[in-house]
Amino acid sequence: MVWYSATLPASESPFGIEYDAKTNLTFMNTPPIQHVFVLMLENRSFDHMLGFSGITGSDAVTAEPTQINGLTGVETNQYDGTSYPAISPADYAVPVDPPHEFPDVFLQLCGAGSTYQPGGAYAPVVNTGFVASYAAAGGAASADPGRIMQCFAPDQLPVLNALAREFALCDNWHASMPGPTWPNRFFVHAASSSGLDHSPTTAEIVLWEALSGFSFAGGSIYDLMNRNKVRWRLYAGDGFPMVAALKGIQLTLVHPYHEFAQDVAASDYGVSYTFIEPSYNVLSDYKCSTSQHPLDDVTRGEALIRATYRAIRNSPLWEKSLFILTWDEHGGFFDHAIPPPAIAPGDSHPGSDHNQYGFTFEQYGARVPAVVVSPWIPRNVVDHRIYDHTSVLATVEQMFGMPALTKRDAGANTLTPLLRLTDARTDAPLDLPAPADSQLSGCPPVNFESAPTEGTLPGPAAATRPEDPVNEGNVAGVLHAVLRGDLALSPPDLRSKILAQFSAVRTRAEAVEYANCVLGKISAARGSG
Repeated sequence: MVWYSATLPASESPFGIEYDAKTNLTFMNTPPIQHVFVLMLENRSFDHMLGFSGITGSDAVTAEPTQINGLTGVETNQYDGTSYPAISPADYAVPVDPPHEFPDVFLQLCGAGSTYQPGGAYAPVVNTGFVASYAAAGGAASADPGRIMQCFAPDQLPVLNALAREFALCDNWHASMPGPTWPNRFFVHAASSSGLDHSPTTAEIVLWEALSGFSFAGGSIYDLMNRNKVRWRLYAGDGFPMVAALKGIQLTLVHPYHEFAQDVAASDYGVSYTFIEPSYNVLSDYKCSTSQHPLDDVTRGEALIRATYRAIRNSPLWEKSLFILTWDEHGGFFDHAIPPPAIAPGDSHPGSDHNQYGFTFEQYGARVPAVVVSPWIPRNVVDHRIYDHTSVLATVEQMFGMPALTKRDAGANTLTPLLRLTDARTDAPLDLPAPADSQLSGCPPVNFESAPTEGTLPGPAAATRPEDPVNEGNVAGVLHAVLRGDLALSPPDLRSKILAQFSAVRTRAEAVEYANCVLGKISAARGSG
């Protein structure tokens, strides 16, 4: 790993002490940050979102003028005798979900003909297999494989571009492992995926729950905060956020996102760490969600980013807040940067219970966008230091005096060096531009002020492809959150029966029926609480 470090004089530090970008430290004074907010969206690479943004700014370490590591227009992938360049603009939604399981990402990063030896070193990364991987998805993907090279123009994503230019844009933030959503989201919660290197199946989930749930040797960040009496809260855009699959997370305690702005507007919001999940609508192929999953309109996620920023910026918490925006993994989209080696968490080994491909976790995944927002960050900073999702945990651990969970977050760069102003900024915008008009139809307008009624999981809308199996992509993982809610709200003597009923869910239509049933239990529990 390459470290970039810089020491700032005490006069430039909001903590009144010198600090180093590489090391963890104990603050001598009370830091101004008392509230950390994290919003993690879905499946977009850095180049896909910002490669053609042309953003320049001041270097986070040297303060010298710099520019992002973006695209020049000469980057290509070769496939079937044709050269496919990185181009702009991009489609607001794609017709085929780009493959991004472990073997798919290996092809994307290492190219055709490379092989991964279980337990061995990752092959050299050359980023030549993105088009080949997308073409292998078939259908519309094979008819137009160059779509995976499309990258958004700045005016297509005005919210993200404005936020990136106003605060700190990290152009070297990587997915924690070269694979799908589920293990990468585990890393932001536990600095590990406990060896999981693939999307789980319902059979695996039943086995986990039969053994009292999926857990981590060092526990999760929520376990750590509980032990250290640090308050945390979860918000979600639909009924079953992915974080609810974690052992110890009760669905009845997850707050609906439409309450977020009102909650943070209160001066007594005493929560130190807030994690926000978008809506997914997985069983409707993500349609009308705010997750920015590539099957859905990306502008709905832009609206969520804007609403979250606006709520924090206009709250009494603003001068004490740090807001981190990032994406879980690249979703199969092209990125030209070479991801570096990573530190293995040290809590699992190749071939362990959750380890399907023998992955060692010594390789980062592709880059994802990340913007760090605070009034203590100078305007228009570009940060080239290496980050992954465990940098979120390393930052929170440092700020609230907690130990690391694994070797990965122990070695991760923290975000505190970005907070280098002596006085909080007063010129940060109160709002961001409105999202672009994608001209895609079929979904109701985004509304964050009231409870959703349709188009969310679970809800009255039927599943798309109702007879298709549930064991694909994130479907089984979201059902894991449903199952945990069911188990938590049911008498212990019904556990075996519930696991058997869950095992019998085979189709997407059956999954919707089961999710709606559990949602009724959750609503009843909240109403009686």
